[in-house]
Amino acid sequence: MASPNLDEITTTTLRKRSRKLADNVSDNTALLYRLKERGKQKPVSGGRTIVQELSYAENGTYKRYSGYETLDITPSDVFTAAEFNHKQAAVAVTMSGLEQLQNAGDEQVIDLLESRIENAEVTMMNNISADIYSDGTSDGGKQIGGMQHLVSDAGTGTVGGINSTTWSFWQNYVFDFSDNSLTPGASTIQEAMNTTWLNLKRNRDKPDLIVADNTYFQYYWQSLQAIQRIGNDKMAAAGYDNLKFLSADVVADGGQGGDAPASHMYFLNTSFIFFRPHAQRNFVPLSPDRYAVNQDAMVKLMAWAGNMTVNNRSLQGVIVA
Repeated sequence: MASPNLDEITTTTLRKRSRKLADNVSDNTALLYRLKERGKQKPVSGGRTIVQELSYAENGTYKRYSGYETLDITPSDVFTAAEFNHKQAAVAVTMSGLEQLQNAGDEQVIDLLESRIENAEVTMMNNISADIYSDGTSDGGKQIGGMQHLVSDAGTGTVGGINSTTWSFWQNYVFDFSDNSLTPGASTIQEAMNTTWLNLKRNRDKPDLIVADNTYFQYYWQSLQAIQRIGNDKMAAAGYDNLKFLSADVVADGGQGGDAPASHMYFLNTSFIFFRPHAQRNFVPLSPDRYAVNQDAMVKLMAWAGNMTVNNRSLQGVIVA
């Protein structure tokens, strides 16, 4: 082998960069950035599934009373849990024996290695960023269950093992332009947003992030007078140009090659949405080393496992056509 320490160099480099990659992924979309800022990126240490505790009913023992009246101390079953499967993803960093010979010097090997690792990181980052908006059905259901799964266009579906047709508390809100006899556009987008907001506000609970594709973001942008175009300076400093709708930040997670699904605007209360990577598979190199059995090549795998989860769907909504 041209460089006897190549395996060690590769593994060490990947390990050193894994934390940076995790941070870069977290900052790659407005949604993941917001979840990180609110402490909603919570690694899971193990278990057959990712268990997300949720509240689905009020405590039934609340009672107005006077004097010595008997109080209700009946145990209340107000909590249940949604269970989400672990999803896995990996990207390979490879180098053939010929490439090792052609880059025999330590500096040349490291330069080549850096370029391969950077490419692998970009590949992993872009695919994870795309998956957080997915419906989780790609590759036979091995994909992350993203926004199109957690906040579905129909508002129903089985999410986290809970059938929302049976349990209506587990349905998300949907505003459909066609159902309301409206045509999507700059003149109607605020009506849709007003209605959606009011259906998702519960006392102090309310959407804090509105994520739109290019089309719906542009409709909202065009509907505003110049003086109304106020945004969040902190998000802007992080690279996310944004507008305001009441107290929520409105961002376009579209742009060139954007991942937000076409003609969608998500109203998200990120207090109840989570990005849950596995603590031992959070963009880390896998051990032991992999070698091609019938090829002159070295292979290193960078891996991730986890899923997106939610513990209250009723406070999430989407505008669709």
